[in-house]
Amino acid sequence: MKTRFILINTSHAGNVGGTARAMKVMGFTDLVLVAPRWANVLNREETIQRSSGALDVLKNARVVETVEEALDGITHLCATAMTPRDFGPPTVTPRAHFAALTSPAAQDAGQRPESVGFLFGSERFGMQNEDVYRCHACLSIPTDPNFGSLNLAAAVQLIAYDWREALGGFAVQSATPPARQADAAEVSGMLKHWEQALAEIGFLDPQAPKKLMPRLNQMFNRAQLSTEEIHILRGVAKAMSQAANKSDAPLALPPAAFADAK
Repeated sequence: MKTRFILINTSHAGNVGGTARAMKVMGFTDLVLVAPRWANVLNREETIQRSSGALDVLKNARVVETVEEALDGITHLCATAMTPRDFGPPTVTPRAHFAALTSPAAQDAGQRPESVGFLFGSERFGMQNEDVYRCHACLSIPTDPNFGSLNLAAAVQLIAYDWREALGGFAVQSATPPARQADAAEVSGMLKHWEQALAEIGFLDPQAPKKLMPRLNQMFNRAQLSTEEIHILRGVAKAMSQAANKSDAPLALPPAAFADAK
């Protein structure tokens, strides 16, 4: 869905850069600045530094003189204000409002907007009443009742995140590829290796193995071992065998070990 973030009378260049960064990480690119303090704010060093690489958002951003100019093509407007207005739009939490906008019921009723704009007031004065009144909803981010002061870029980040989640969100990208699960042949080979090693260290009596190996088989099956984990377990078995062979005799284990394990 077409989404636009609109900053009104922004006074700190760093907040413009921080907003660009907040938008980009959530996949939004349409930024409009209404009468910012600095006419060249998009090119200021602090803006660029705070954007942390979101230069494409800054490059495509527009600077306009009036709020009306920033609203072209936007069908649903959301104000962001800490203080509700007596005659303004309903004050709602972002998640509740976004859920309603994107619900199947809204889609079926033809009430899902084609585009959404989020308006943010200046750091010093917030939003003017007339700008709030033109909106369909007033978003209020739930905060500690005793301290509700949010930095502008931080507020943009929260709204951008909730909106992206309402639109479907992004899949979590795994830092590593999924491990390959070991097949039955690999597990079987590892178990034979362990059976030999356990016998060499004196833990398993080959003449009376009881149910030790079937139990280990079931335990490893439940673990759903990866191929790398099979290699680790084979390494453990190899180390046990080497330790036993150095002594030229099975390692002495207490009788209780056999009773508990078998």
